[in-house]
Amino acid sequence: MMERLDQTPVHSAPQVIRREDYTPPDFRVDRIDLHVDIREGETIVTSTLSVIGRPGRDKYAPLVLDGQNQELIYLKIDGEDVPPCKYTVGEERMTVEEVGDRATVEIRTRIHPETNTALEGLYRSGSMYCTQCEPEGFRRITYFVDRPDNMALFTTTIEADKGSCPVLLSNGNPVGAGDLPGGRHWAKWEDPFRKPAYLFALVAGNLVPVTDKFVTASGRTVDLRIYVEQGNEDKCAHAMDSLKRSMRWDEEVFGLEYDLDIFMIVAVGDFNMGAMENKGLNIFNVKYVLAKPDTATDTDYQLIEGIIAHEYFHNWTGNRVTCRDWFQLSLKEGLTVFRDQEFSADMNARSVKRIQDVRALRAAQFPEDAGPMAHPVRPDSYIEINNFYTATVYEKGAEVVRMYHTLLGAEGFRKGMDLYFQRHDGDAVTCEDFCLAMEDANGADLSQFRRWYEQAGTPQVKASGHYDADARTYTLTIEQSTAPTPGQPDKQPLLLPMAMGLVGKRSKADLPLQLDGENATHGTERVLRVTAARQVFTFVDVDEEPVPSLFRGFSAPVKLDAGQGEEDLAFLMAHDSDEFNRWEAGQALARKLLLGMVADRADGRAMAVPDSFVAAFRRVLTDGEAAPAFRAQALALPSEGDIGEAMRTIDVDGIHAAREHLRRHLAGKLKAELRATYDSMAVPGVQLDGAAIGKRALRNLCLGYLAGLDADGLALAEAQFDSAEVMTDSVAALVCLSDSTDAAGDRALATFHQRWRHDPLVMDKWFSIQAMAKRPDTLARVKALMGDPSFSVKNPNKVRSLLGAFAAGNPVRFHAADGSGYRFIADQVIALDPMNPQVAARLFSPFARWRRFDEARQALLKAEIERVLATPKLSKDVYEVASKSVA
Repeated sequence: MMERLDQTPVHSAPQVIRREDYTPPDFRVDRIDLHVDIREGETIVTSTLSVIGRPGRDKYAPLVLDGQNQELIYLKIDGEDVPPCKYTVGEERMTVEEVGDRATVEIRTRIHPETNTALEGLYRSGSMYCTQCEPEGFRRITYFVDRPDNMALFTTTIEADKGSCPVLLSNGNPVGAGDLPGGRHWAKWEDPFRKPAYLFALVAGNLVPVTDKFVTASGRTVDLRIYVEQGNEDKCAHAMDSLKRSMRWDEEVFGLEYDLDIFMIVAVGDFNMGAMENKGLNIFNVKYVLAKPDTATDTDYQLIEGIIAHEYFHNWTGNRVTCRDWFQLSLKEGLTVFRDQEFSADMNARSVKRIQDVRALRAAQFPEDAGPMAHPVRPDSYIEINNFYTATVYEKGAEVVRMYHTLLGAEGFRKGMDLYFQRHDGDAVTCEDFCLAMEDANGADLSQFRRWYEQAGTPQVKASGHYDADARTYTLTIEQSTAPTPGQPDKQPLLLPMAMGLVGKRSKADLPLQLDGENATHGTERVLRVTAARQVFTFVDVDEEPVPSLFRGFSAPVKLDAGQGEEDLAFLMAHDSDEFNRWEAGQALARKLLLGMVADRADGRAMAVPDSFVAAFRRVLTDGEAAPAFRAQALALPSEGDIGEAMRTIDVDGIHAAREHLRRHLAGKLKAELRATYDSMAVPGVQLDGAAIGKRALRNLCLGYLAGLDADGLALAEAQFDSAEVMTDSVAALVCLSDSTDAAGDRALATFHQRWRHDPLVMDKWFSIQAMAKRPDTLARVKALMGDPSFSVKNPNKVRSLLGAFAAGNPVRFHAADGSGYRFIADQVIALDPMNPQVAARLFSPFARWRRFDEARQALLKAEIERVLATPKLSKDVYEVASKSVA
């Protein structure tokens, strides 16, 4: 285990970094010539830096270079050794006195990738060496001005043993290679584009390339390579196809062409993140590259497609134009998430993709906005930047970009993007720069819109309407407010783009929309700009009483209370022309019912399900006109987390009991229809097209209802498990069986383990299924699974699949009333923190919302937070989450 030299004792609060304190560096590195000599047990890094002083700086300002966890061998300036009295080396930086306006700084250091369990900087994963430098990993490789606004030209030479590391890769284009004495060899790479150090990448190992080519719009041929360990070559076809489609899409939609001669992806088994967009050399978690129908689910295929696209799209939105500082992180991440969402929507069913994205936003970002870790899309401060790779920066950031698109239209948004690249290609910029490009390209005033970057919290919107039949008018009143969040007690009104329509109760069709004072209608759907705390819109020439359909397509990330009763919600569920709002109405109807059932249970009353809800469910289930993929989304009940978000005090047991009761009731009342739909959605053989994926989704949703009902349903799940031809069907059946205490569940789990125990990614599914099982002995099983040979606490994927799945994906067992789930996860955080603080902090994040639960659980959760805080040498990562949680 590597000793962490940069840890801060809990009794000494770490430094808070504030956005308002930004200043440019006194020195920047213009060029770096990096030489990395990899040997067993140690790596020698020699870096030659061309350093330039900032005009106007204090002439006595020293050269400050970031650096951690390395041993300095020597330091030279302009070819001369620097005496020790002229520099100091601390735990986090080197400070060099008396450096001129221009200097050549040569630094040689020794690092130990083999013991780097934090997986930041250069580390060893299996038999390969690889890097992860975002956000601040490069300083673990060599001393450098390691900040996004220092954009330098990189040349990298790698030396290693040719037998164990025949492949040597870095950023840019290859410019040289050769053999060395003693069975060693070298390769040299040159990146012609300036980049910050966080985009540096290096890989050395025994890897096999899967190759292809792509011809750009201008006729250039680009070599495409996906490097994997031997034996995984047959799992790369989908990733390669996704890459080529994303390259073509970016050319067609945004006019952005790839700029190097080669594009490479390397699949790595030990990786803290999903993937990394290093210039020309993307390093990926194997989970988001490798796929075959018998080992990967439909969800895996869709995630691979989206994440391959995301990292490729970063070539322009993140690499060619990058962030001035880490507070601007959403400038690249929110924008690129929006781009990958749009790509996936174009490749698949757009409305279903939108529903999936909003589900994810509500599951992760809405709770974040309502808790102690709430922060704006552009944060004001941080202790550890790793903690701000959050749903707010990514997913809410994407919603902010989507609102630009909604307000300006596709053509206006493209004009803004074109101007953004024209102005800032090769620069490190801010969120204001992006907003200004959108404004200037469209002649728009978006000054109020900028509050989305400044204010934390999810806006609450209340809507009410009145129809005057005599005047043929419909008056719509919109009120917006945002609750206080840490450090922001008072909120200002936001600019909310509200896509909307009016659905006639008689005609069941969208009505023409004409606001009072306008001379003509604007079609049957339009985007209204809500800018005030209270705003009234009056529509004229409305020939029948309407039901309002608001925030179509989730046009702004708000919580909407439209005051609609069961009748109006059921009407929209059946007749709204916007598929997202059809789904939304069904979710609102189910949420309203479930909250009532939780209250009934708490008051000792029986939980009743009205026949009208069963009838609405039946209509969707048997609606042959609706696509199976949409029906699968519409028939999935709100999650336990979603229901809890609507409660002041989360009733963990009540929510679980109500949801399970409703599932069984629906299954009992609609058993025949569910079984008929299940049978009709069968997909023969191996088919991976969108239609097949949609059918499997609906079929497996039906199986979930039936398996939770009775022995017939369990037998159906067992039969599907035994006959499954694709992993999607196998996993769906196994989930059903693992929830049951019936012996069939244990048999299926054992069979699955026996078949797949040698495939790490498939074993991750096996771990997660058991960690999220509803059965009472789940915690005991999770503890036992930590001893399975396939599990390793040093591997982030294993930690996420078992421990993370239990803590974040199994509320009823994690929040057990005796506190056993809390104690267990807190123990794992304490044990994991010295090895990998980043993963430990993410595992600990569910504790942050301890105030949302009942008093008994609050006391148990707080006690564990305080126990973690009292741990000696706690990392900054975990300290920040724990300290903010109890502040």
